[in-house]
Amino acid sequence: MAECGMKALSVLEAARSRYESLQISDDVFGESGDDSSDNPFYSTSGDSNSDNCCLEAGDDQRAGETGNCQNGGPPGSISKTQAEEDGWSDTLQDITVAPYNETYGPIQRMPATATCMDFFQLFVPDNAIHNMVTQTNMYAKKYQERFGSDEGWRNVTAAEMKAFLGFVTSTSVHRCESVLSIWSSGFFSNRSIALKMSQARFEKILKYFHIVAFRSSHGSHGLYKIQPFLDSLQQSFGCSTFRPSQTQVLHEPLIDEDPVFITTCTERELRKRRKRKFSLWVRQCTSTGFICQIYVHLKEGQGPEGLATLKNKPQLHSMVAKQLCQNLSGRNSIIFTGPSITSLNLYQEFEKQEIYCCGLLSTRKSDCTGLPQSMLVNSESPQQRGQSRSMMRGNTSLISWYNKGHFRFLTNAYSPTKKGVIIKRKSGEIPCPLAVEAFAAHLSYICKYDDKYSKYFIFHKPNKTWQQVFWLTISIAINNAYIMYKMSDAYQIKRYSRAQFGERLVRELLDLDDCSPTQ
Repeated sequence: MAECGMKALSVLEAARSRYESLQISDDVFGESGDDSSDNPFYSTSGDSNSDNCCLEAGDDQRAGETGNCQNGGPPGSISKTQAEEDGWSDTLQDITVAPYNETYGPIQRMPATATCMDFFQLFVPDNAIHNMVTQTNMYAKKYQERFGSDEGWRNVTAAEMKAFLGFVTSTSVHRCESVLSIWSSGFFSNRSIALKMSQARFEKILKYFHIVAFRSSHGSHGLYKIQPFLDSLQQSFGCSTFRPSQTQVLHEPLIDEDPVFITTCTERELRKRRKRKFSLWVRQCTSTGFICQIYVHLKEGQGPEGLATLKNKPQLHSMVAKQLCQNLSGRNSIIFTGPSITSLNLYQEFEKQEIYCCGLLSTRKSDCTGLPQSMLVNSESPQQRGQSRSMMRGNTSLISWYNKGHFRFLTNAYSPTKKGVIIKRKSGEIPCPLAVEAFAAHLSYICKYDDKYSKYFIFHKPNKTWQQVFWLTISIAINNAYIMYKMSDAYQIKRYSRAQFGERLVRELLDLDDCSPTQ
C-alpha cells in the first residue's frame, strides 16, 4: 500500500512539473467553502493577501545552470555591446497599457430556470447532435455494405445519441475502469442509469459512432473526422457566448490520468493509455477559468497548417500562440505565457496588435534570441531573497528576480519600476516587481483549475486519436458550461457543485424522470 501511495505521489508531481514553483489553495469550483468569484487572490496589488503563490527555486538553478558565461550564454542571446546597440538599457521607465473597457462574463443571459442541459447546449447544440446521428447512420450503412450486414443494428435516433453521450460523460463523475462497467455487477456498476439502454445497444452505437463519416476531397488531415465539430465548438467558445477578462493564459491544460487510478492499472494497460498522439493548447480566462480558444496539434503526420513539419519547438509554440490569439487584436488583452512560448520576437509582434504579454523565461526552454546575455546568467555574488534587476528595450522589460533561485520574466504589460509583493504564510512578505506578482497570481489560479479539470475528465479512453480529442473537448465544454451556470441566476436558485452539475447533466442527457443529483 505504501508503495502504491509513493507511486501515485510521484506521478502527480510529474503531472504538475510545469507549475512546480507555485502553491495554490483557491477553490475554483466552489466545492468547499464559499463562492470564490470575489477572491482577492486575483488582485495584483500589494495588499492582495496572495499567499497562494510560492515561487521557490528557479528553473535554471534546478537544472544546475549556475552560469553560462563560459558557453557564451543561451543560443540567440547577445553580448553586452550588441545589447546596447539594439537598445537595451538599465534606465527604466513607466509604461502604460490602454484601459480594458469590456466587462467579462456571459454575454447571453440565461434564465433562472435554465437546466444543466441548457448550459451544455450553448456549446453542443441540437444541430451538432443531429449531425452525429446522421453521420453515424451513414457510416454504419457504408460499413455494412463493405463488410456485410449487421443484424443487430438499427439507425440511431437523437434521443439515443444524447443517451450515448450521457453514458460516456458519466465516467467523469463516477470513475470506472471502462464505460461498459456501468452494466456490470461489480464495484463500478451504475444501475441507476444502466436500465436506460442495453449494453448491446450501447456497444453498437459505440462501434459506428462518427462525426464525419467520409473523407472530404477538400481536406484529409488527421483531424478531418472531427474538424467540423471543433470549428463549431471554437465559435461557441468565442465572444458570442462569453467575454473573457483582460488577463488570459496560454498553456497546455493538465489532461493526464488520475494518479491514484493509474496505480491500479497493469503495465500493459498503462502503456496503452499513455499513447496520446496530440497536444492540446488553450487560451484561458484567468478570472473565471473559462477556456476561450483551443488548439489541437497532432504529434505525428500532417496538421492542417503543416505544424507537424516544424522541427523547431520555439517556432512551433510561437505559431500555436498566434493561432490562439488571432481574435484578440486591438483589445488590449494581457497574455501570460510559459517558458516554451515566451520570446522577444513574439511579444514584439503581439504588441503591434495591441496584445500585451508577461511570461516566465527559461534559458533551456525559451527562445532567447535578442536578449542580453548579462541578464540570462546567474550572478556569482550572493543574492538576497526578493532582489531583482531589470533592463528595458522600448516597452519591453527583462526582469531577473531571486527567490531561493533565479527567475526571469519578459513583459511589455507591466512597468519594471512598479513593485509588488508575494505574501507567504511562513516567510512573510517577499518583495518583487509587479510583473512577478501578477504572473504568480494568475498562473496559480490556472494551476488550481488544472487540478479540478483532471478530476472531472471523461474517463473513456478510445484508441483512435479523433475520438480522444472529441471526448477531451466535450470535457472542456462541460467545464465551460458549469462556469456559465455558476455566473448565472440559476446558480442562485440551486447551488450545485461541479460534481452535482455533472451528475445532473448525465441524467438530463439520459432523459431520466428524476433529474435531481444523488449527492
